[in-house]
Amino acid sequence: MTTIKLPGLSAPASISIDTWGMAHIRAETQQDAFFLQGFNAARDRLWQIDLWRKRGLGLLAADFGPGYLMQDRAARLFLYRGEMDREWAAYGEDSREICTAFAAGINAAVDLVLAGDLPLPPEFAELGTEPAHWLPEDVVRIRTHCLARNAASELARLQVHTLADPETDLLRVPLSPPVPDSEWDVTTDKRLPSDALAVYELATAPVTFQRARLDATLEEAPLWSSVDARKTVQRATPPEGSNNWAIAPGQTDTGRAIMASDPHRAHAAPSLRYMVHLTAPGLDIIGAGEPSSPGIMAGHNGTAAFSLTIFCADQEDVMVYDLTEDGNAYRFGTGTEAITWVEEKFAVKDAPEQSLTLGFTRHGPLVHARDNVGVAVRTVFTDPGTSPYMGSLKSMRSTSVPNFRKALATWGAPSVNMVYADTTGDICWQAAAYVPRRSGWRGLTPVPGDGRFEWQGYMTAEDLPAITNPERGFVHSANEMNLPDTWDHDARPVGFEWFEDGRADRIADVIARGGARNVTDNCALQTDTYSALAEELCAMLPASALSPARGLLQAWDGYARASSAAALLYEIWLSRHLRPALLDRVAEDPALRALLVPGSVPTVLRLLRGDLPGLAARAAPDRDALLADTLQTAWDEACETYGKDTTKWQWGDLHQGYFNHALTPIGGKQDIGPLPTGGAGGTVMLGHYEAADYRVTIGASVRMVVDVGAWDNSVWINTPGQSALPDSPHYADLAPLWAAGDYVPMLYSAEAVDSATRSRINLVP
Repeated sequence: MTTIKLPGLSAPASISIDTWGMAHIRAETQQDAFFLQGFNAARDRLWQIDLWRKRGLGLLAADFGPGYLMQDRAARLFLYRGEMDREWAAYGEDSREICTAFAAGINAAVDLVLAGDLPLPPEFAELGTEPAHWLPEDVVRIRTHCLARNAASELARLQVHTLADPETDLLRVPLSPPVPDSEWDVTTDKRLPSDALAVYELATAPVTFQRARLDATLEEAPLWSSVDARKTVQRATPPEGSNNWAIAPGQTDTGRAIMASDPHRAHAAPSLRYMVHLTAPGLDIIGAGEPSSPGIMAGHNGTAAFSLTIFCADQEDVMVYDLTEDGNAYRFGTGTEAITWVEEKFAVKDAPEQSLTLGFTRHGPLVHARDNVGVAVRTVFTDPGTSPYMGSLKSMRSTSVPNFRKALATWGAPSVNMVYADTTGDICWQAAAYVPRRSGWRGLTPVPGDGRFEWQGYMTAEDLPAITNPERGFVHSANEMNLPDTWDHDARPVGFEWFEDGRADRIADVIARGGARNVTDNCALQTDTYSALAEELCAMLPASALSPARGLLQAWDGYARASSAAALLYEIWLSRHLRPALLDRVAEDPALRALLVPGSVPTVLRLLRGDLPGLAARAAPDRDALLADTLQTAWDEACETYGKDTTKWQWGDLHQGYFNHALTPIGGKQDIGPLPTGGAGGTVMLGHYEAADYRVTIGASVRMVVDVGAWDNSVWINTPGQSALPDSPHYADLAPLWAAGDYVPMLYSAEAVDSATRSRINLVP
């Protein structure tokens, strides 16, 4: 037991760390609880949140030198610059006080670290930097850590249409529902370069460390103006999807509701998510959030459980301008509008302070200007109330369906599917976001910024669909197109780039068949590796295909278990042979092919079924030969790599989880992995990989299954661990459990928490 004197605390409090690294914070006031949440986040994750803050505010160059100056400039373009009163109001009447307390708690920990009373995370010493203090506004002004929407996809679509046609672009990303060809008439007539959104991409990129970048001189700073100077194309970002569902009491063994939360994000060490339990008079919440933000975004409050997935609404547009000759204005309406130029100062390590200019149009940050053509990104993130996930400060305390839905009316970003279940037995799904109202176009390609394509305000959760207590007894989401059949997509376009990977159908099928009636069943569903798409593709194999390979795949049950030989062969066939062969046939031009890689699996299946006759005529006029030939080459590759004895093949030998630390490229030794794992890019247990190495780069970090009302029966897992301190026993202790599909208890009652406490920090004013 440790006792710490903590200035800023109003009354004695405690932090109990349980067996699995979750901090259970008990305070005498809610303000003290959020103060200690900030303190605890800094105690456990200081390097991570300090880096996030400096990245988001554009302060990296002061610590790391000129190689980060351009990323600082890019980040500042997307900082919130509006009225703070409107900003705070969107998150609740006490949001300013909560963020003030949270930031003060972080600062209290920073003071102890700088005084030598708490350990300095080793990354600071390795790079010769120190943690900085926070302002309350720092918690909400940063926008660039939110999930980006479809700006990059708009640019890629423009490039594909220039080189080919709209049907070809469906191999990059399908559209649901389909859009008429007239949609493309609104597209800008400008030929935008492939790097037109490089500044935006840099603003939303994580921080990377390379020796050349850390050693860059001021003259070399422009070399780091993009995420990858060698990149010649913009592609849609990899899928960072999620699953969630709520099951009504009538569909469970106990007569209590169950809520399951399974967000998928990029894997890293430490984890993006952080589990915490806050207890104070009038507040008792437990669940997952991000360590840089107060509150939780998924979990429960002792009455209601809640979680979110991404609802694929389109919250961005790429606006293209005719610039005046001097580059200081753009054509708008019948005249011109001046670009607003803002001079910003940037501290740079071992160099003089730099002044750089930022440009803004009526639509947002100017990210490209060349040859009298300008590009700005119109995004909700620059408007009040769109700090990522901060709407949780209201929704996490809701204890009835009406109050939950009311709280979501000012949820701005990211666009989410919220599910809810409470102790009365009520469940609901609510789509929540600020969704631009567009009239005359759907937001799928860059459009002229001359006044013809303006947003007419926002749709909010009050305008978006919801389902309460449906007859079938459950609600769910997995980033699928889940707008009602009656939705008018022409009059009220929401989005067209949804996930079509089969996760949503699989979840609904299992629950409807009674396969998720208890906590154990729901854990199994979260770690389910079945793919209907894989089964369909394997069923297409012709009799002419290589007998051993065809037999292995057609006898397969479609589960991509880590131990599966068939899954190994199937994923090699799909990712390294079949899809590349199709793209080679469709896109002989390497520039076009680069835009389509890796190729949408649902579109590939439609093409092979013959549902896309134009593409099928080019790509698979001899479908059986294509399937047989590519399977043969996949079989040869598998045999060469793993031997001819298929009983020794295992998908997990190839498909492995890694959690990379930011300092690995400069010699850091804090990576975690490899961890053999099952799943794939289209299974409920998402395990997204790139065919170059099959490393699992995106998947679940936190998973929760909540037994609503019998809270101590609930379970969770975070990976690789709760702590970011390499010497902590909780840095990587959860990773093996995650890889095995296991969970740990999500203890809530005081008695259960006390019994599982392994260390305790007493805090006094």
